[in-house]
Amino acid sequence: MTKDLLTISDFTKDEILQLFKKAAELKGMTRSGVIHEPLRGKSLAMIFEKSSTRTRVSFEVGMTQLGGHALFLDAGKTQIGRGEPIMDTARVLSRYVDCIMIRTYKQSDVAEFAKYARVPVINGLTDMYHPCQVLCDIFTVSEKRDNYLDLNYAFIGDGNNMANSWIKAALVLGLKLTVAAPKGYEPHADLLEEVRAHGGGNITITTDPMEAAKGADVINTDVWVSMGQEDGAKEKLAAFGGYQINDDLIKHAAPDMLLLHCLPVHRGEEVTNEAIEGEHSVVFDQAENRLHIQKSIILHLMDNIAAQRA
Repeated sequence: MTKDLLTISDFTKDEILQLFKKAAELKGMTRSGVIHEPLRGKSLAMIFEKSSTRTRVSFEVGMTQLGGHALFLDAGKTQIGRGEPIMDTARVLSRYVDCIMIRTYKQSDVAEFAKYARVPVINGLTDMYHPCQVLCDIFTVSEKRDNYLDLNYAFIGDGNNMANSWIKAALVLGLKLTVAAPKGYEPHADLLEEVRAHGGGNITITTDPMEAAKGADVINTDVWVSMGQEDGAKEKLAAFGGYQINDDLIKHAAPDMLLLHCLPVHRGEEVTNEAIEGEHSVVFDQAENRLHIQKSIILHLMDNIAAQRA
């Protein structure tokens, strides 16, 4: 059976820890100039309904470094954009390429792609989840703190695909996580129900950003107005007035706190310029690590296929 990455819970804790180990090895080889091309002759189809800088460059460069080829497909300029059923596109692409990455709006579209594809499918982002990014985020923390599984994590801002994915990661890895979002902008209701079904675990949902920041070892945030949600921007910005990551909030966190942001950043909105450029910020290490963690994800999924065929 083909293994996919549609959400973080598709991987076990052990698999995620192995992903991090492999990503560290790949990063070391890249920085040392070591040529490592296990995917020579393999191809990755990258379907973009939502545009991106980091997702496209990291996957495309990653496949090149692994010896393979990445094919960019603008969804609006393919037959998908003309109404071809997802099931048909998935079955056709499966006969051409060895892996498919999709960055789109609906989680259900990615799930349907995976249902009909015969090759691994990777969720590059949907409105519901952003698994590659949060795996990258935790990997970045693992580079900075050996005890990263025992830290206090906070996500402050919109209860969006990032917050949802942080909750998934916390459930799988057993992380202590506090999510602070304004009333009406909480993480997805299904995720909150999943947290309750697990007895709450170490996950707290609050409307108080200072509560989330208190003693936090890692603070993560994201833009308040996500791509495709610009129509409600004015109302949203008003609701998030007290959720900015700034010096006043940071002083409530641990002295050696790490600040994460998946980028692009709206400086002066969800986070101040001083915080992004300050001593706690690791956002550009984080951005670099998209390359290495996604190479690790691709190899893990491709190795899984090879193992089944052996």
